[in-house]
Amino acid sequence: MTAVEVAPLDGPVPLPPHFVERFYRASGRLSAFRGAPGGSYDSEEWIASTTTVFGGAPGEGLSSLPDGRTLAAAIEADPDAALGPDHVARFGRSSELLLKILDSGQRLPVHAHPDREFAHAHLGSVHGKTEAWIVLEAPPGAVVHVGFRRPVERAELMALVTAQDASRLVDLLHRLPVQPGDSVLVPAGLPHAIGEGILLAELQEPSDFSMMLEWEGYALDAAATGRLGLALDDAVGCVTTSGLPWDVVEALRGRFDPEAPTGGSVLSVLADPYFRAESVGAGDRLEPGFSVVLAVTGPIRLMPAGAEAVEIPLGQTVLLPYAAGTVEVSGAGRGLRFRPPSPEASILYPGF
Repeated sequence: MTAVEVAPLDGPVPLPPHFVERFYRASGRLSAFRGAPGGSYDSEEWIASTTTVFGGAPGEGLSSLPDGRTLAAAIEADPDAALGPDHVARFGRSSELLLKILDSGQRLPVHAHPDREFAHAHLGSVHGKTEAWIVLEAPPGAVVHVGFRRPVERAELMALVTAQDASRLVDLLHRLPVQPGDSVLVPAGLPHAIGEGILLAELQEPSDFSMMLEWEGYALDAAATGRLGLALDDAVGCVTTSGLPWDVVEALRGRFDPEAPTGGSVLSVLADPYFRAESVGAGDRLEPGFSVVLAVTGPIRLMPAGAEAVEIPLGQTVLLPYAAGTVEVSGAGRGLRFRPPSPEASILYPGF
């Protein structure tokens, strides 16, 4: 068997599909969008992932490069080339980024993610899980649910979770209609659920921490993985139980408009300390930096200085390491560029 040549991480790297089997059903939108067959529970793709699945097999969740190495190993071998010296000086060898594409073949259960302080205290991690969604496809009437509409006492929440009263849990949340192009920032702690039939890109801190408030009817072990291995009373402590005012809900929203000029953020400004997502298209010059580009509305072309151009068909992804340098964009399509936070905008937290 011929070994695959290990290439330096100094130019655009097309990423193969990397589906991860999860506890909720897929609708088939993800496999169609990525042009690759997927199973009934291949409901997530983890892209440029250096994060492992919580409670999964060793290495599960790690993305591989075309030369066979994991991205994590490539970063370890040459962090400055992959991430850039300023990033490494601030964050070490952490990419500070996990990009997913989610395919909700059924409504996701109501759940929340711990913030960094909770994760540091209870899970030994410097990362919580603030995330943001960018809707790629959605049926008419699609909705997501974010944040309690009113304050919920801890005793009330514990009673609803213990009884697995899903209808009342969902009813407590704000109901947000969404359509393709909408984005929603979900700060760590906020209870939430994604409605059925939605394909979305999810940008998040690099962790797989979820606290399930609902689990009946889903293929998951609530005690082992759905509560992060914690007692229910402790795990519920990560949930923000205060009511979320409507003006704050509005502040969490953003928009990716394929007809608008490129180069701007598609997320709420409140996302900046955690990650970035920008619209890209013909004529844009992408400054050096670790990132992933996804072709959303048609094929685009990436042209790094001094290296071969890379075509990105609709639905495909390319990794841009820092060493790729400045990259020019052309082509008829539009894309999204996903990036870690800038070192200047990031928030100090335990461990860094």
